[in-house]
Amino acid sequence: MKKYSMLTDSPGKSLFFFALPMILGNLFQQFYSTVDSIIVGQFVGEEALAAVGASYSLTTVFIMIAIGGGIGASVITSQYLGAGIYRKMKTSVYTALISFLTVSVLLGMFGLFFSKSILTALHTPENILVDAILYLKIYFIGLPFLFMYNILSSIFNALGNSRTPLYLLIFSSLFNIVMDLVLVRGFGFGIAGAAIATVIAQGISAVISFLLLMRCLDKYKDETEVYDNPAITAGMEMVGAVQKEKSVFFDGQMLGNMIKVAIPSMLQQSIVSVGMLLVQSVVNGFGSSVLAGYTAGMRIESICIVPMIASGNAVSTFTAQNLGAGEPERVKKGYLAAVKMVASFAVFICLALVMFHESIISSFLEEGSDAAAFETGNAYLSFIAFFFVFIGLKAITDGVLRGAGDVIVFTLANLINLGIRVAFAFSFASVLGVQAVWFAVPIGWTANYLISFVRFLSGKWSSKKLIKTEE
Repeated sequence: MKKYSMLTDSPGKSLFFFALPMILGNLFQQFYSTVDSIIVGQFVGEEALAAVGASYSLTTVFIMIAIGGGIGASVITSQYLGAGIYRKMKTSVYTALISFLTVSVLLGMFGLFFSKSILTALHTPENILVDAILYLKIYFIGLPFLFMYNILSSIFNALGNSRTPLYLLIFSSLFNIVMDLVLVRGFGFGIAGAAIATVIAQGISAVISFLLLMRCLDKYKDETEVYDNPAITAGMEMVGAVQKEKSVFFDGQMLGNMIKVAIPSMLQQSIVSVGMLLVQSVVNGFGSSVLAGYTAGMRIESICIVPMIASGNAVSTFTAQNLGAGEPERVKKGYLAAVKMVASFAVFICLALVMFHESIISSFLEEGSDAAAFETGNAYLSFIAFFFVFIGLKAITDGVLRGAGDVIVFTLANLINLGIRVAFAFSFASVLGVQAVWFAVPIGWTANYLISFVRFLSGKWSSKKLIKTEE
C-alpha cells in the first residue's frame, strides 16, 4: 500500500489511508474487548458479564485518558515534524513518555486502593460487586502497560506511521483471545482470567512498541548528528554552538504545551466513557439483568464509534502537520474530505445495526438469560443506530481545533456534551426508565458538534500554533 504524505498528497486520500490503519487497529482493540465479554458471558454467566460491565465504564475512562494524553503529545510532535525541526520533535517524544509513565503509575496506585470505594459509590449491585472489584484491581495493576501502549500508538500516528500500531494491535488482539480461552475456559479462572489476559497482551505490545519507536526515532537526524560528520564540519566554526542544541530528554515548556492540548483531548476522547461512568449508577439501579444488556450494547457502540474517533484523530494529525508547514487552506480541504468520510461510515453502521442488532445482542448472552437483558440491548442499538453521524462530525471538527492547539471552545463544547448526558439521564430516568441514559447521547453529540463547528467557521483556529519554528 502506498504511503501518502499529509503535506503533499491529495487531502482526501492522505486522510483516508492514514485513518484506515487506525480504524482497523482500534477495531481489533474493541474486538478483543468484545470477545472478552462474549467469552465471559457464554462460559461464566450473565452475572459475570454484568460485573465486567460495571467495571468497563471506569476502565475505558482511563484508556481514553491515555489516548487523549497521547494526542496532546502528538500535536506538538506533528507540528515539529511538519516544520522539519527533528531535534525538538524527539525531545517532545521523550518528554511525553517520561511524563505519562509517571502519571500512569500514580493512576494505577489510586485505582488499586480505591476500586471498592468507586464501585460502591456507583451503586454496583451486590450480587456482582466482588467479581467487579477483582476485575478492576487486576486491571489497575497492569494500567502502566495499558497506558503506555496507547501513548506510544499516538506518537507513531504523529510521525505519520499508523501501520505499526495496527500490526501490534492485531498481534495483541489475537494473543488476548487465545489467553482468554486458555484462562477463562481452559483453567476456569473466570472473570480474573479475562483481566489477566488483557494485561499480559497489552504489556507485551507496549514493550515491543517502545523498542520500535526508539528505532524509528534514530532515522531522524538532528543538527548535532549532521554537523559532527567531519566531511560536513570541515572549515565550520559553529560546530560547538550546534552541539549545545542536542535533543534533551525532558523539556518543561514542551510539557506545558502538551498539557494545554492533552487535558481537553482527554476530555474529548473520554467524553463517552465519562458519561457512561457518571450515569452508571442510573443503570445499576435497574438491576444486573438490565446492566448485562446495557453492557452488550455499550460494547457494540464502542465498536461503532471507532471509525469516527479515528477519523477525528487523523484530522488532528493532518491539521498539526499542515499548520506546522504553514498551510491552513489545505486543512480546510482536508476537513471537507473528512465530512464525506464520516457520513459514509455512519450510513453503513446504521444499516448494519438495523438489520442485525438482535443477532449481535444474542451473541453476548447465554441461553436462559433474563428477558430484560435482551430487551435492553436491542432497544439501545435500535435507537443509537441512527445518530452516529453526529459523533463523526463532532470528532473531525474537534480534530481541527485540537490539531491547531485551539482548545478553549473545544473544551467548552465537550463539557457541555458531558453535562447534557449526565443531566438528562438523572432527570428523566424516573420517567423514561433506563432509555434516558441513551436518549441523551445524540443530544450531547449534536450540541458539541455545533459549538465546535461555529469556531471552525470563524477561522481563528488557523492562527494558532504551539511551537516556535525559529532556530
